[in-house]
Amino acid sequence: MSDLKVLKLVRKPKGETPERVDAPKDKKSQPAPTRSGPQSLSQPIVKPAPEIPTRSPLKDKTIQAAPSPRPVPVSNSAAAAQPGRAAEPQPRQRPAPEVVGGDDPGLSPKEMLGMYRMMYLSRRLDDKEIQLKNQNKIFFQISGAGHEAILVAAGMALKPGYDWFYPYYRDRALCLQLGMTPLEQLLAAVGSESDPNSHGRQMPSHWGSKKLNIVSQSSPTGTQLLQAVGCAEAGYRFKLIKELKKRASNFQKDEVTYVSLGDGTSSEGEFWESLNTACNLKLPVLFLLEDNGYAISVPVEVQTPGGDVSRLIENFPNLYLQRCDGTDALESYGVMQRAAAYCRAGNGPAFVHAKVIRPYSHSLSDDERLYRPVEERTADAERDPVKRFGAVLIEEGVVTEDELQRIKDEIDREVNEATDQALASPQPSPETVKLHVFSPDVDPTSREFDTEEGAELSGNPGTMVDLINRCLHTEMGRNPRVIVFGEDIADCSREEFLDQVKGKGGVFKVTANLQRKFGSARVFNSPLAEANIVGRATGMATRGLKPVVEIQFFDYIWPAMHQIRNELAVLRWRSGGEWKAPVVMRVPVGGYLKGGAVYHSQSGVSTFTQIPGLRVIYPSNALDANGLLRTAIRCDDPVLFLEHKHLYRQAYNKSQYPPDDFMIPFGKARTVREGTDLSIITYGALVQRSLVAARQAEQQGINVEIVDLRSLQPYDWNAVEATVRKTNRVIVAHEDSLSWGYGAEIAARISNELFEYLDAPVRRVGALDTFVAYAPILEDAILPQVGDVVKAIEELRSY
Repeated sequence: MSDLKVLKLVRKPKGETPERVDAPKDKKSQPAPTRSGPQSLSQPIVKPAPEIPTRSPLKDKTIQAAPSPRPVPVSNSAAAAQPGRAAEPQPRQRPAPEVVGGDDPGLSPKEMLGMYRMMYLSRRLDDKEIQLKNQNKIFFQISGAGHEAILVAAGMALKPGYDWFYPYYRDRALCLQLGMTPLEQLLAAVGSESDPNSHGRQMPSHWGSKKLNIVSQSSPTGTQLLQAVGCAEAGYRFKLIKELKKRASNFQKDEVTYVSLGDGTSSEGEFWESLNTACNLKLPVLFLLEDNGYAISVPVEVQTPGGDVSRLIENFPNLYLQRCDGTDALESYGVMQRAAAYCRAGNGPAFVHAKVIRPYSHSLSDDERLYRPVEERTADAERDPVKRFGAVLIEEGVVTEDELQRIKDEIDREVNEATDQALASPQPSPETVKLHVFSPDVDPTSREFDTEEGAELSGNPGTMVDLINRCLHTEMGRNPRVIVFGEDIADCSREEFLDQVKGKGGVFKVTANLQRKFGSARVFNSPLAEANIVGRATGMATRGLKPVVEIQFFDYIWPAMHQIRNELAVLRWRSGGEWKAPVVMRVPVGGYLKGGAVYHSQSGVSTFTQIPGLRVIYPSNALDANGLLRTAIRCDDPVLFLEHKHLYRQAYNKSQYPPDDFMIPFGKARTVREGTDLSIITYGALVQRSLVAARQAEQQGINVEIVDLRSLQPYDWNAVEATVRKTNRVIVAHEDSLSWGYGAEIAARISNELFEYLDAPVRRVGALDTFVAYAPILEDAILPQVGDVVKAIEELRSY
């Protein structure tokens, strides 16, 4: 079908503006979801509000902005009682802009031609990559075909290097419009070392550009949404923290954070969590839903009740909601301009639901003919955005058919030349694979972080809770970029009650009085959603804040595992060192609680120590907790900081307070008891149990040495080697389950590298391979006790 025939099918009559309707109140009157054509797609949903005049690209028309919510009252007396404390970051009333979208957002003929060039370029790059994949010259291909119109429009409405971008893999046209070159995209396809997206470490179409503010994208669908919210929230908090206002060199007063997703991704829980926070804080996040009707082979009506995501979210407060035909370039441009202007004016987030097509299969690993009938695929092809816009330009007299063909020929030559350059570019050197797992600039294992020896202690002895709390206070006072949030960690979210209540400060009181001292802009509660906590923190850290977040119990860290393993830990490596997110996650862990049971007693540290890029720290006493947490906050890597709940208030591990610069480097173990007959290598709650067992064994004439690792990733191999060479017998003791636990790696390495120094096999002491029970007698049987350690000592000594 020719471009002009397509035009006659879809072009609106001249002089007619797109119809606008309020969201239907009568659900029965809503039209059923359809795939028949754009007539049912270009119905923006707008909540009733005062009219705001503006112009569409070609026609005058009026749009409506969503109303601002009623302001939440905040007690001025509470704020006055705490000088310098910022108001709690609740949604605030902001006046609607007088004009949304500028005085005249109309496109000139030159701009329309530029729009077409970018759309056609994006399509030709997809086609070229498909050709290269079929020739076995690249290894993967996933296209953005059918999405070009809405994406070029998005790029035109936003500012590269000014706004922030969290795209997904269909967003080729957006990245081109922002300034990424065809060569840069093809360098990713061939896996070149020069690929600016990932330097050959990620699949093609995983976008990233430091200069354009395109934050490195990953493969899991939906994980980018919470990070985008955190990115926008960083700008929000920079405005509230008075010490940072003059330091915000990479923050703009009216910046927008763009994030895109497909219709399938809207089924992810993190999609709803991101809307929750963006709307609650009125953050300038522009959500673009590129709805092509399929999540690989699953159609949208199977994914979504009613088959229409935007109908489900229309009651979110502060959300400016628009629907459009994403294959219509001019309509897309008008919608994206208004959505961006709404965010830029400080009114809150915007959500654009663009109906697009997927003329190619999901990827070259998929064959859509297996699940899509010919009729449906033909109907999509007739709505091809590149053909449609070309026909518009010809009909409007912007360009002739011959001139349009010359543009196509010029772009084809450009793509071919870029392809030749990309294929000739060098591949990454194998020696580079270990680069950027951790920070190349800040080494937390170095002497710079070692102020332990000779540190002068003072004051009355405090518990582990006390010394962690002191560290948080001093580090927040030292660095205004440190922010603390999590579930229940604030003293009181409703600031007007702060003077009337003692304050929560965490379920274990570790964060007590932080909010009172540093204000609600820096210390605040999160929703009950662990992925929300870690995802937002990752976005904030990308912008230069230093989030120290709390996961209330280790047992509930698993909803955040996607964010920890696939995003936080790998961000620096997958981007070739272009991006980083040095978040500290404080997590109460462990059993021995008498009543903790299955879901308040878990350990499982080996799950995290095997994640490259993640530091894992586990102190056994108050002083170590203070020094190691300070190192965690000042280092440049993501850190999982495990705090054993049973050790929080034990008298035997108390300490006086160290100086404010007291630090213990990662990877430095401590010998807590000297011995000659055998060694116990341990950490956490097993340190004290091993000490008690060693004193009992001493009555039998067995002299036991005990090494507290303190840091599990990295760990102090030199200390391990020294104690094995010294005693020639070794036990590895930990609270984790015995099988596949952390101790297995230590034992295996000792057997492999120090076998000649061993007089007996390496022994391990750990929990039973089951869960922790509620009844105390069962818990005692499951977790390793002093008696278990004593038995291992006796058997190993007599071997």
